[in-house]
Amino acid sequence: MKVNILLPLIFAVMITVFLTETVNSQIKSTDIKSLVKLMEGSFSSEEQSKSDSDYFDIRLHMKKIWKDIEKEDEEYWLYVEQASAQAPDKPYRQRVYRVTRTYEGRFESAVYTISDPMRFAGAWKLEEPLAELSPDSLMLRDGCTVTLTLMGKDHYEGGTTGKDCASELRGAEYATSEVEIFADRIVSRDRGFDKDGNQVWGAEKGGYVFKRIK
Repeated sequence: MKVNILLPLIFAVMITVFLTETVNSQIKSTDIKSLVKLMEGSFSSEEQSKSDSDYFDIRLHMKKIWKDIEKEDEEYWLYVEQASAQAPDKPYRQRVYRVTRTYEGRFESAVYTISDPMRFAGAWKLEEPLAELSPDSLMLRDGCTVTLTLMGKDHYEGGTTGKDCASELRGAEYATSEVEIFADRIVSRDRGFDKDGNQVWGAEKGGYVFKRIK
């Protein structure tokens, strides 16, 4: 009799555990897909540059690459390009980001450089950018990985950790990155500091506000 009474309870617990794991899996899947979807696109800081002359009119483009090797719900690759609006065909920054999920609600965007990057200027316009390259042809920027946290619907926030992202630009010793990602914009603040912790490059007032234009 006791066995008969316990069976429905055990069955109910098993169903609850199964449904919980399924929902959690779906949430995790949705989170990273949502993040990559928000990152991909074309963005502009034109509006900010017009209201504050301390900011330049910059274009930011991010495009998914290597879809044949991406691990759905776990790992995605993006080609990233930044250029002045006055010289869009001469980007000053070209990178590849590897976006992964570390655990629920937390993600990492590892930063890679490309050898002879100017040959890929404007590659974000292509259907399959950087098709002739592969991950093993890239160079990881140690210490420059950005950790992102899901803050709410269509809102991710994060940055680099510590002083391990090396930089030699304008006498800098290290660089930091802070970013907020929304459905309609990306707020990004990159700064360089000397060995004494003094800022030597980057926006001083706050991050660049890149409004989505595509």
